[in-house]
Amino acid sequence: MRPIFGLILGFCFIALLSMATGCQSHIGGQTLPSAFYLENDVRYYAPGAKNPLQNETTKLKGEL
Repeated sequence: MRPIFGLILGFCFIALLSMATGCQSHIGGQTLPSAFYLENDVRYYAPGAKNPLQNETTKLKGEL
């Protein structure tokens, strides 16, 4: 009965360890993506104006 208990406990430990590591893998110094990288959203933000307060700058220049 004891060897079976140790085997079950070892299996549960390995299963818990594999779930805690995540889906990314590190092979040869590279971080490789998970299997679901094609389903991720692409987040691209177009570059904005160089002066984020353009309206305020224009108003102040007109009043000076």
